Amino acid sequence: MFAIVTIAGQQFKVEEGQKLFVHRLEAAAGDSVSFEEVLLLEKGGKVQIGTPMLKAKVNATVLDHVKGDKVIVFKKKRRKGYRVKNGHRQSFTEIQIDSIAG
Repeated sequence: MFAIVTIAGQQFKVEEGQKLFVHRLEAAAGDSVSFEEVLLLEKGGKVQIGTPMLKAKVNATVLDHVKGDKVIVFKKKRRKGYRVKNGHRQSFTEIQIDSIAG
């Protein structure tokens, strides 16, 4: 059984017991969150496709808030002496899918 669900603006294929990293959520570590924007649901070989959403719910638990790897952004214009170096670390939330109801 799996579902395709929209979490924080991105679509994920999720299964029960799966751990995944999503863009930062406002919930604290240990909180339970639910996602109701289910686009597709597969149960026992039967596929349900929403138009645009299904009346289903995916429940998850927030495990931790982490930061991703640093990405270096370097800009340069040759022969002008222009160089700018910036870094960026994206904030993620690690969640575990508890159940898919629908």
